[in-house]
Amino acid sequence: MIPINQRLQKVSEYIQGQVLADIGSDHAFLPMYCLECGMIQQAIAGEVIVGPYNSAVKSVERHGYQHKVEIRLGDGLTILNPDKDIVDTVTICGMGGPLIARILTEGMAHIPNRPRLVLQSNIQSEPIRHFLQSNGYQIITETLIKERAHIYEIIVADPGVMSLSAKDFKFGPFLHVTPSDLFYEKWTRELEALEDIKRNLDPIKHQVRFDEIARQEKEIKEVLEPCN
Repeated sequence: MIPINQRLQKVSEYIQGQVLADIGSDHAFLPMYCLECGMIQQAIAGEVIVGPYNSAVKSVERHGYQHKVEIRLGDGLTILNPDKDIVDTVTICGMGGPLIARILTEGMAHIPNRPRLVLQSNIQSEPIRHFLQSNGYQIITETLIKERAHIYEIIVADPGVMSLSAKDFKFGPFLHVTPSDLFYEKWTRELEALEDIKRNLDPIKHQVRFDEIARQEKEIKEVLEPCN
């Protein structure tokens, strides 16, 4: 069996179609796992740094998938040829939300067929949701998963139209409507972190920052209230 963590295993549940493009592939474990389980037929795995690229090449060869997974060196979605590479799902995992949004912004011209996007952010998912709404994508589901004490968000989007509220952008249109225990834990942690920061601020000397944190605390407390 291909060694894969619980987080990527959850991501794999949302992959559809025959061809996967995995950006920032990290040893290409996700594409190989999907091939092993018969979820896909082919994959393209991208790495932007030579070291991880070489590791992915060796990993694919070691597991005998070099004819099914093509490892490419390049920045984000620019590894894809829009005229030749027709992918069904794009996965971008293990990065911050702002970086994922940047990769999508800079690379959309390389996926003109508009494949499904499965995006797993480590922090700050709000920029991802803004990008999706502005670029003709609709979030079809979201989920949270906890691994090694960290809580990750997974956002799944297909082409479509949506109109999110400010609360939807920040907390997730699916996640805050039916809040889970993980949702409560994630945002309680965020609230505690903000309170720690605020305690070290002078409310007069750092008034702008102090007021901004107080506003964020209010938003979080409002969304957590139904969870109690």
